[in-house]
Amino acid sequence: MRPRDLLSWVLKALARSGSRTLLSALGIAIGIAAVVTLTGIGEGLRGYLLESFSQFGSRVIAITPGVSDNPASPNGLLASSRPLTLEDGDLLRHQPHVQAVIPVLSGTGQVKAAGLSRDTSILGTNHEAADGWRFTLARGHFLPKESQRQARPLAVLGHTLAQELFADRPALGAQVRIGERRFRVVGVMAPKGQFLGFDLDDMIFIPAGLAQALFNREGLMEIDIIYDAQIPTQARLAQIDQRLSQRHGRRDFTLYSQEDMLGSLDKILRILSLAIGSLGTVSLLIGAVGIFTIMTIAQQERLTEIGLLRALGAPPALILALFLAEAMLLALLGGMLGLLLWGMLALILHVLWPGLPLDWQARYLLLALGFSALVGLTAGLLPAGRAMALDPVAALRDE
Repeated sequence: MRPRDLLSWVLKALARSGSRTLLSALGIAIGIAAVVTLTGIGEGLRGYLLESFSQFGSRVIAITPGVSDNPASPNGLLASSRPLTLEDGDLLRHQPHVQAVIPVLSGTGQVKAAGLSRDTSILGTNHEAADGWRFTLARGHFLPKESQRQARPLAVLGHTLAQELFADRPALGAQVRIGERRFRVVGVMAPKGQFLGFDLDDMIFIPAGLAQALFNREGLMEIDIIYDAQIPTQARLAQIDQRLSQRHGRRDFTLYSQEDMLGSLDKILRILSLAIGSLGTVSLLIGAVGIFTIMTIAQQERLTEIGLLRALGAPPALILALFLAEAMLLALLGGMLGLLLWGMLALILHVLWPGLPLDWQARYLLLALGFSALVGLTAGLLPAGRAMALDPVAALRDE
């Protein structure tokens, strides 16, 4: 049988069972649309989180007090016999290949200005934070370079905080009160957005030394080291570990790099993205059951055709090819409908949730079509095998 005749036979067979064909194709279409949409959402969330983590740069080493396998755990603070200090940061600043040392101490408090007040985040840091963390200013300048032990009461406002406290009035040079202390505003940050649920625009930056006095804290929560890209991360970690251990007398702190954290996060998010996309395969399995059902019914309904073809000399391989081609074409039809359905879902998501991070990748579209063909081939194997094994005389006699 010529390929054109084979295709004509398959198309006519599908057209004769129009409703069953449409329902089976729709099952595959829903599965394809679900897989592509869910993987797009998963990849979009992965890219969004990685971008959020890397917006402060990838050449960052964070030092936290206490020994802990999980740097995010607060237990390390309780286990530390010696807190991290501003002097620790000064010591590390003189190490080779160190570009910036940023002390970090954060808390919350009430900020007052011109009769208005707002509860917000307060971050104690130094003059290197803006460049080290890739912050930009809309007006004024960041904290000046000066000794943290003798720092002047100066402050930099986040974009949102400046709008809430001063509205259209100029913020530069104005006074804000935190607790019992007044701070003079020297800068306003450009919009930065959120990071893991923290609004970086609704924040006030003050010198770390004054933050220690404000929060009555002896030590720092963290010290961030920005290092030169010329030196490998592991070598930089070893140098910091050795130098700080010598100063403290033992290793009572935890080091972790932004590079390692991004790598671990990427692995976790990839697994999560695959898991989310795998949920759509449930619909594909349902579609495979539909194809298996319709091909089984077709095999029973076409006993006369099969018997006649075999009686005319058609080899068993041709019967197998006819049924497998029908199953694969049915699955590919479902795949094309699935891509059309996915396009409609993508448009709806864009209209209803324009800020939703989505990442449509061509490889997932091609994999979806290829997988739909594989589903059709697998689901059609058993009915095709049965049709191929039919005895032509028995098939014609049964009819």
